[in-house]
Amino acid sequence: MTEESTLKPMPSANRESDLAHEHHLKQQLPYSQRLLQLLHMSEAERALKRKVVPIHKHSAWYYAGGLTLVFFAVQLITGILLLFYYQPSAEGAHKSVEMIMKEVPFGWLIRSVHAWSANALVLSMFIHMFSTFLMKSYRTPREILWITGILLFLIMLGFGFTGYLLPWDQTAYFATKVGTEVPKALPFVGDFMASLVRGSKEVTGSTLTRLFALHVGLLPLLAIILVGAHTMMTALFGSSVPVGTRVKKEVKFIPNYVLGEAVVWLVGFGVLLTVAILYPWQLGTAYDLSNPVEPPAGIHPEWYFMFLFQTLRYVPEWVAVVGFTLVLIFWTFVPWLDKRSKHHKKSPLFTWIGIVAIAYIVGLTVLAYMSVAEEQTAARAEQNAATSPEGPGIQPAPGPAPQPAPPHAK
Repeated sequence: MTEESTLKPMPSANRESDLAHEHHLKQQLPYSQRLLQLLHMSEAERALKRKVVPIHKHSAWYYAGGLTLVFFAVQLITGILLLFYYQPSAEGAHKSVEMIMKEVPFGWLIRSVHAWSANALVLSMFIHMFSTFLMKSYRTPREILWITGILLFLIMLGFGFTGYLLPWDQTAYFATKVGTEVPKALPFVGDFMASLVRGSKEVTGSTLTRLFALHVGLLPLLAIILVGAHTMMTALFGSSVPVGTRVKKEVKFIPNYVLGEAVVWLVGFGVLLTVAILYPWQLGTAYDLSNPVEPPAGIHPEWYFMFLFQTLRYVPEWVAVVGFTLVLIFWTFVPWLDKRSKHHKKSPLFTWIGIVAIAYIVGLTVLAYMSVAEEQTAARAEQNAATSPEGPGIQPAPGPAPQPAPPHAK
């Protein structure tokens, strides 16, 4: 025997039996465990089982994030179902939506759930973002988690804006026309950005095609990637506890907290389905490009854009655009600007900033709806005056003076 052959490792006599025993043990595992091993996710499962969630007086706000995720999933599922019948063209968009509502089995319900879940998604997202801000959950080590949340916030608002025109009714047309005018206020690039979104100088079928491409193509791709990253980082970093808050206890993420979240998800979906059935989402009158009409009185965007809409009534467009851009930059870099929270100290200044932001959004939204109601009331009064038998501004001719009734005969 040579020296070289003595250095070669001798095969184990029991190797085949060891492999057979290992295979036998794997076959004894439940199918779920075997699937996790096949996907190399066993370690992730063990980490989730070790994860705990702190329970304190503010921990109920944690559920807003999970509820947002549920409404996003509903959006994806119902959106895919609607895609089977929707036609993204100025000639066919309104007709296809009308067909979905009237001819497709349960089409009206699917569209209603899609529309209402979009509003529920934005509402739960606002709640999640501001509760995160007020609890200072953006502090170290969650800075990147906060940024992914801000990007998701903008993408979800983008979903609302790009999806608003798709039914191609009069309200959607004129609201999109107003919305796409706003970028023109930007110096140098304003006209280019407006034309890029519209596809022409005015809102046309090209605008519908471009917004449809963004709504079903680019935005869902970006949203899915960011939702995955946001969810994984949330699982990695765990739930943040506000500075100075006493933790009452900790519960296991699996199964205790997940069961609680499941209850919230079911309740949220149940409320959504009930509202969608009792108040079906309506379809307005189709807009005809070949027969332009004046915009109806009180035209306005969706409720989550109303505070922006009302701001444009008070300041020039370029001031609003620049101002909200600066606010967005500030909001994005809050984890680095809030030095006190970064060092685990209370920061009342940033708490008041959050409260003022909420008050501004709510206050301007209420004022916007009051203004819209006044415009619609005035328009109805003008229409009634124009269609009255006497005609507008014509007073009825005075008749003869009433004669006194004769006295009763005794």
